Amino acid sequence: MDLRTVLTVLDGEIVSRQADMQKVVHCGAAADLMSDVLTFARPDSVLLTGLTNPQVVRTAEMAGIEAIVFVRGKYPPDQTVDLAAEVGIPLLSTRYSMYEACGRLYGAGLPGLGSCDPYALTGQAEA
Repeated sequence: MDLRTVLTVLDGEIVSRQADMQKVVHCGAAADLMSDVLTFARPDSVLLTGLTNPQVVRTAEMAGIEAIVFVRGKYPPDQTVDLAAEVGIPLLSTRYSMYEACGRLYGAGLPGLGSCDPYALTGQAEA
């Protein structure tokens, strides 16, 4: 799904000064715990979060996340917007809650990361 479609599905707004809306994401992830993002997110994903600090961008960069969507109508501070521009991660915002935003994207055909079983996501055998 390209970012233009993500934006349309979420009735969102572009926060970034420049954003390649033709960029494609293959799955979605949602978290406010950046340790979960580092553990479970896959490259080429879109991250939905309520956090707006620069650490979200740093974490997304490390995880290979293609775009960040801020939920609940949140907008990041300029420091976050500047950092995202520097590393090339588009920022979007939606008025929807994280729950509803995820449901809308899933209903539009964007898959999640897979099973809720963390071992299925990491490929490790259950201990």
